[in-house]
Amino acid sequence: MTTKKHGCPFAIGTGGEIHQQAKGQDDTLTTQQGAPVADDQNSLRAGARGPTLLEDQVMREKIFHFDHERIPERVVHARGVGAHGYFENYECLAELTGADLFQRPGEQTPVFARFSTVLGNKGSADVPRDVRGFAVKFYTQQGNWDLVGNNIPVFFIQDAMKFPDLVHAAKQEPDRGFPQAQSAHDNLWDFVTLMPESMHMMMWAMSDRTIPRSLRFMEGFGVHSFRFVNKSGESKFVKFHWKPKLGMQSVVWNEALKINGADPDFHRRDLWGAIQSGDFPEWELGVQVFDDAFAEQFEFDILDPTKLIPEEQVPIKPIGKMVLNRTVENFFAETEQVAFCTQNMVPGIDQSNDPLLQGRNFSYLDTQTKRLGGPNFTHIPINAPKCPMWNFQQDGHMAMHNPVGRANYEPNSWGDEGGPRENPETGFHSYPEQIQGEKQRVRSETFSDHYSQGRQFYISQTRTEQEHMADAFVFELSKVEREDIRVRMVAHLLNMDKDLARTVATGLGIKDLPPAAEAAMPTREDLPASDKLSILKNGPDSIKGRRIGVLTTDGVDAKLFAGLKKAVEAEGATLVVVAPAIGGVKASDGTHIPANEKVDGGPSVLFDAVVLMPSADKVKVLATHSPARDFVNDAFAHCKFIGYSTEAMPLFESTGLEDQMDDGCIPINAVKDVAGFLKKCKQLRFWERQSAVDKL
Repeated sequence: MTTKKHGCPFAIGTGGEIHQQAKGQDDTLTTQQGAPVADDQNSLRAGARGPTLLEDQVMREKIFHFDHERIPERVVHARGVGAHGYFENYECLAELTGADLFQRPGEQTPVFARFSTVLGNKGSADVPRDVRGFAVKFYTQQGNWDLVGNNIPVFFIQDAMKFPDLVHAAKQEPDRGFPQAQSAHDNLWDFVTLMPESMHMMMWAMSDRTIPRSLRFMEGFGVHSFRFVNKSGESKFVKFHWKPKLGMQSVVWNEALKINGADPDFHRRDLWGAIQSGDFPEWELGVQVFDDAFAEQFEFDILDPTKLIPEEQVPIKPIGKMVLNRTVENFFAETEQVAFCTQNMVPGIDQSNDPLLQGRNFSYLDTQTKRLGGPNFTHIPINAPKCPMWNFQQDGHMAMHNPVGRANYEPNSWGDEGGPRENPETGFHSYPEQIQGEKQRVRSETFSDHYSQGRQFYISQTRTEQEHMADAFVFELSKVEREDIRVRMVAHLLNMDKDLARTVATGLGIKDLPPAAEAAMPTREDLPASDKLSILKNGPDSIKGRRIGVLTTDGVDAKLFAGLKKAVEAEGATLVVVAPAIGGVKASDGTHIPANEKVDGGPSVLFDAVVLMPSADKVKVLATHSPARDFVNDAFAHCKFIGYSTEAMPLFESTGLEDQMDDGCIPINAVKDVAGFLKKCKQLRFWERQSAVDKL
């Protein structure tokens, strides 16, 4: 491709030398072969809503080069963690799909799931503000099915042609190699503010969805519209959703920053610890199923990956559950070498003409081939199907299983020794959708509404979540050096919510609001709020799977501590002991209580709620210890529930918070008080404190 350096394009000469062109000369974008590019925004397809064509040499070359930029680390989703488990089917879905794994109620299909951040390299931290990958490989009896999605149901772009540009803009800036695992920089915001189609996704990206408390507490989405096809050849569209059994939960931004410093492996440690302790993470797989008639009358194009279908319009039907019950034995062999490809489908599940999905089908196979050394990555155990596999593909780098005998081609006349044959009855059949249209690079006009669902997402949030979004926009854009980019984003926000735009503009010091960004289609204000889009409106009302940190000292009331521990564990939560020394403490009855964390290595950001339970003799020492004061200050600032004994008051006083204590601070002076504390903790956060915290 022709590119620019300090404003001047350079080109590769016939001898491989680089010729820098002078300003004013032709700066037309070209392919690697020097052919001028007429359209760098849209892939070539058959009709405005038709499938992408294999002959699109511009898109294939662009994505091919992008896929091969880095080895062996993944270009995106490099920072990941995986686990084994199973998918259990709830009922027979034969009327909807011929997919074998959905035919027999109660049947368990082995799976491997990998969760990841998008932007960071392998050595980055777990809790940046970022989209999380949510990929599941089903080892079915008819081959591997890869459901490769994210924890957000929409995406930044509509056409795979723009994926290299998106990732280039979001990753480290090429001249300086930073920022690492962050979206708060000029290139990313320059790109998205020039791509209005990204606006819906940016609303999600600035929400608490991108700073999940745990991988176990986040949703997953297939993003695209796919097809279910039954054995009679009848088809309906389907969208896939993963719902965590423990409910959704996120952290706050200040907390995320401190978690990354205290424990960069926070999410992978949490997943590992849960499985090792037998608290197996679970998600329900649900589907939104709809026919062509619904697709025709829906307000937006169901092939547009920047749009979702609200659950109020098409309810989600639970069809099974995934349980992760086994950690990997070797991180590299399994988590690093697992290769997901969106094209990996089984009979009964089929593609749609979503232009982003069509490009992913090309990109993933190409990427995995390069990253894992050749075409035989399916021979690696983590990628190999668990059903019989038999074909004539041979040789290549690291071939482990070659055809045996004389025949390595088809058709052949070697009879029973001639190898496998095609099977029209059980083989994969693509849905025979009629396609008609001119061969052209074009974006369907039905993809043109870039703001309406962004507005719908915003009005669906609670006031607390809206405040977090505004704070996120201000934080991110404050890191952007160019004022025009900051102003440009405010102009887009004006098309979604004027109050949000004003709040962000004020936070950025923009005195005069710009005109609203030019919109291809006016924002619809008739779309109602969708409560399912909010985290806080869908709380779990449980502390199961959560961690309660208790800060204690020698002389702690043995009976009270034992009562707290018993009650916490009865709720399915974990009590973590934080002490002045890792050796633990001696309780009032002389028994030894082992410590899980030393106070300066176990800050309150690592816990969902905290209890302050020192002895009267030792609390004054804690009150002079900065990490202990930070433990209290952070828990209060992050709106966590704080249980405390009377003996802890000097510690509160040392922080200056004694006059700020509210209903989220609960006295625990007897075992009978524990139940009331834990009942309040089921709300997960005391958000009523937020306004007071903002004034501190």
